[in-house]
Amino acid sequence: MDGLGSLSAFVHAAELRSFTAAANQLGISASAVGKAVARLEERLQVRLLHRSTRTITLTGEGALFLERCRRILAEVEAAELELSQTIERPRGKLKVSMPIVSMLMMPAILRFMDLYPEIELDLDFSDRLVDVIDEGFDAVVRAGNLADSRLMSRMLGQFSLILVAAPQYLERAGTPRVPDDLMRHACLHHRYATSGKLEPWPLQEGETELRPDLPTTAVVNTIEPLIMMAERGMGIASLPDFAIADQLATGRLVAVLPDFVRHEGSFRLLWPTNRHIAPKLRVFVDFMAANLFPVSPQREPTAA
Repeated sequence: MDGLGSLSAFVHAAELRSFTAAANQLGISASAVGKAVARLEERLQVRLLHRSTRTITLTGEGALFLERCRRILAEVEAAELELSQTIERPRGKLKVSMPIVSMLMMPAILRFMDLYPEIELDLDFSDRLVDVIDEGFDAVVRAGNLADSRLMSRMLGQFSLILVAAPQYLERAGTPRVPDDLMRHACLHHRYATSGKLEPWPLQEGETELRPDLPTTAVVNTIEPLIMMAERGMGIASLPDFAIADQLATGRLVAVLPDFVRHEGSFRLLWPTNRHIAPKLRVFVDFMAANLFPVSPQREPTAA
């Protein structure tokens, strides 16, 4: 491998903590990655990585060298992009991680595919906290604010959690008037996929947050089953407004305890920091910001 290739092999191995994982991303053998790093160490007369049977770690000198190598490779990539962006159409594979809320994501994704047929989307729907850089994602869409200096972010839109139930359920079980009434109702809960904890209901009285130990009639880790259960009159659920807009408009679901519920969340799109980004990623960022929440005000990209 040439000098630039050796730098790339070192950066991938250092970031992924594995010659094998680096080889998979570079499309070469693990032994080729190991030999490239060894030649680099021999040329520099310094050890960059500690090897063990399970993993590799950076030496102090390796950590310093890694930061400089990242900047060098970023400059090379930026130069290539500057030359190609004026003539290149958005194309190629785009690997994106998205939360499991397909009723929100898919309409915009389908329109994007129609508009940019030469971009091959590799979509990973998951609520786990992925590592954008180490797992090779071009971008991720997630709820909330994720602090990571290696990432840029853009606000896609805001949403609110509300408590809802079907009219037939409320006719049968009664309508709760205060949060304490929920203790006598069937409560349908969402469990976080990452932590395994129940998502708290956004109950508030005045300025005081309420965290009652609610009944757990059912617990699921995705939104769609909760919507179906609530529509079927199985109980009360806490759901994002974008997911049940049609049910609310048609009266299949109605708000419960609106005076005691206060919540505001956001979706953000995050991608690795770089001075220049590829055309395929640029059009995806711009399209999702404009189309995922068309009525929401958009913000300029900021550090994550």
